[in-house]
Amino acid sequence: MTAKYAKADAKDFAREKLRGIYAANLTPFHDDLSVDEAGLRANLRHWIDDLKIAGLFINGKQAEFFSMSIAERKQQFDLVMDEVGDRCGTVMSCSDENLDTVLELGHHAQNIGADWIIVHAPPLYFHHDVDAVLKEYYRHIAEQLDIGICIWHQPDYGYVVEPETCAKIAELPNIVGIKYSVDRERYARLTEMAGDKLIVSTSSEDLWLENIVELGWQVYLCSTPPYLMQTATDQRMNDYTRLAMAGEVEQARAIRDSLAPVRDALKGTRPGDKPQAQQKYWQELLGQAGGPVRRPLLSLSEAEKAAVRSAFEACGLQVASAQAAQ
Repeated sequence: MTAKYAKADAKDFAREKLRGIYAANLTPFHDDLSVDEAGLRANLRHWIDDLKIAGLFINGKQAEFFSMSIAERKQQFDLVMDEVGDRCGTVMSCSDENLDTVLELGHHAQNIGADWIIVHAPPLYFHHDVDAVLKEYYRHIAEQLDIGICIWHQPDYGYVVEPETCAKIAELPNIVGIKYSVDRERYARLTEMAGDKLIVSTSSEDLWLENIVELGWQVYLCSTPPYLMQTATDQRMNDYTRLAMAGEVEQARAIRDSLAPVRDALKGTRPGDKPQAQQKYWQELLGQAGGPVRRPLLSLSEAEKAAVRSAFEACGLQVASAQAAQ
């Protein structure tokens, strides 16, 4: 497939196109734990056609990539590209502990016409000084691929990639963005340091409005709220995003704040050891395909499901009967 942009133009392409609300998928499975391809396609159509989501982050941690084979991960990339085409942006997660797998998935995403890939910072056991390792890691990946690459970091491997290191990595021509799940002081500092070299974002819906207004952010990259906190008839996240980007801050804030009961219900019923299972069940309550989780993840108990269902029904999210019945 012909590339959408030259490697040297990757930053300009991302600055123009990587904007708006991007959602990270959950992978629906059948009861036998095979991928529910029809369910995933239906979810994709709902997210793009009904919810007007600008782009998709495919096969991240929420999607249980760690439980999937390389073939399954490629197949999911293929399915997404077949279903959505150019109707939205596509960021394919190629994260893996094995660098050869990262590159294999990266080449596949590049070859099928995805817009970008994202690669999580690797686990670095026994390391205390990670900067040199990470610079070389991303330099090598960027050298091997022509597609635009986003960094992905959250300190779940026991270290923090500091803004100065991220800004240095961003000097590479096809490093275009970062999902930077750290404290706000760090990501605000990186936003100021990186300028046009790196599009900075994080997964916090709570602070998305403030990050638009105060930091000038252009993309929510990304998590599940765009399709768990919105429906075909209730798109307050879209609404407050549009208003905030247009400078209508007070209106945007009022709408954002009105989502507090939904936000609290979604977060407040999520067991700490069962995040994917809880979100998939919430999807099912919305009429989307959810299904079970794969090991090593744990499933909700019936009591936990009842608590989620009760909070969902009371949170004030408007759900059309046709959507709930899907």
